Amino acid sequence: MKFEKKLIEGNLLQRYKRFFADVEYMDENNKKIKLTIHVPNTGSMKSIIEKPPQLQNCWFSLNDDPKRKLKGTLQAVQTIDGVWVGVNTSHPNRIVQEAIADNKAFFPHWSLYSFYKSEHKISKETRLDGVFCLTEADLLNEKSKKHYIEIKNTTLMKLVNGKKHAQFPDAVTERGQKHLQELTALVKAGHKAELIFTIQRDDVTEFSIAEDIDPTYKKLFDLAIKTGVIITPVLVDISQIEVRLTQKLLKIN
Repeated sequence: MKFEKKLIEGNLLQRYKRFFADVEYMDENNKKIKLTIHVPNTGSMKSIIEKPPQLQNCWFSLNDDPKRKLKGTLQAVQTIDGVWVGVNTSHPNRIVQEAIADNKAFFPHWSLYSFYKSEHKISKETRLDGVFCLTEADLLNEKSKKHYIEIKNTTLMKLVNGKKHAQFPDAVTERGQKHLQELTALVKAGHKAELIFTIQRDDVTEFSIAEDIDPTYKKLFDLAIKTGVIITPVLVDISQIEVRLTQKLLKIN
C-alpha cells in the first residue's frame, strides 16, 4: 500500500488522550512547525513510545480535508533503539487484502481457493475480516467448507529469555477473546480458520502471547491452536513511501 505522498519526518513530542500527538517538523521553507495530529491506535503502544516522554523521531501524513480538525495522522514511530514501528491500526487489514487481491496464493495454504470476500458476516453479531472459498458459489452454500481469516495488529515487543518477541495483545482484549472463541468454533464445525498477526516492526525473531497482560487470551489461544486454528505471525515492512505485507513468518513460542 503506497502512501499518497512521502511521509513527513519529525519529532514526536508527546501522545495524550489516546488519540492525540504533538509533533514538530521543518516545513519546505525550513520553518519549524508544531502540530497536533491524530493517533490511529487505541492500544497502549508499549515498547514504542517511552514514558516519561522522550524526544523520538516519527513519520506522519498531512491531509487537505477541510472536514477534518486534525490535519495530520501519525504513521510510525522510531524507538530509542532505532527501530521504526508502524502504529496505524488500519494498515494491517488493508495490506492483507491488497496481498490477496494481487495473489490469492500469497501464502501456500491460500492457493487452494479461487474466491475471496473481505468483511464477511458469520452471525448477526460478528463480522470476520475475510473468507476464502473454492468458488464464489460456495460463499452462500452453508454446506461448503470455507477458510476464515481474522487480522490483528501487532506492535508490542518484549524480551523473553534474551530474545525479542513480538507479542499480542498490548492490553486486555475482550473482542480478541471473542474472535478466538469464534475461530475455534468454526474449526470444530469443519471449516478452516486463521488468525493473522501482522507485526509492524522488524526487530523481533519470535512470536508469543502476552500472558502477563491478558491471561484469558493466552488460554483461548492455546485452545485454538490445539483445535486446529492456523496462526500466522508475519512481518510488515514500512517506509516513508509504502507499507506492505512480507512473507517472513515468525516462530511461535
